Amino acid sequence: MEYVIKKDIISILRKALSLLKQEDAVALDELSNHSIHDASIFQDENSISIAIVIYSLAKIVHRSKSNPEYWEEVCKKIESDLEEARFFLEKDQEDTYKEKIKDLLKSIGKVDDKLKLYIEDVFYKAKIVKGGKLYEHGVSMGRAAELLGISQWELMSYVGKTKIIDRYKEDVVPVNLRIGYAKKIFGV
Repeated sequence: MEYVIKKDIISILRKALSLLKQEDAVALDELSNHSIHDASIFQDENSISIAIVIYSLAKIVHRSKSNPEYWEEVCKKIESDLEEARFFLEKDQEDTYKEKIKDLLKSIGKVDDKLKLYIEDVFYKAKIVKGGKLYEHGVSMGRAAELLGISQWELMSYVGKTKIIDRYKEDVVPVNLRIGYAKKIFGV
């Protein structure tokens, strides 16, 4: 893992722990968007996985307000997994860090049966939303889908429902001008 990415993930894990203790779902969601920046530049699976984990935590924190009885126990386990993941990454034990991230995902998924289905849906939606963010940062749709393990169709369906493409219409050169430019380059 590149030093810049590792340093950023450690910072994200520290912030996530603090925000989790504050139960700040909005700030956790913003934090997951931050990690997409590294993912779009380096197309790094570690940045993508941490973005999905943090986004999922944001959704769970939001849901915990409507079902607080399970939250305290689950929160302790999640905090422990986050701290251990940070510790192992700081000690350059990347394989153990990745195992802790897997443990964290399992902890999130084991909350209860109803929540397990919700978590699976959150992970699925998180991949699609973060794929849209990667696409918005300039990563091709095919590459974003490949990095996140989703189909291009799923990603296209999501992007088509957003305003991502509309933001760039002003920058698009009309087809007839592009064809004229190409003809001029090739002397046609």
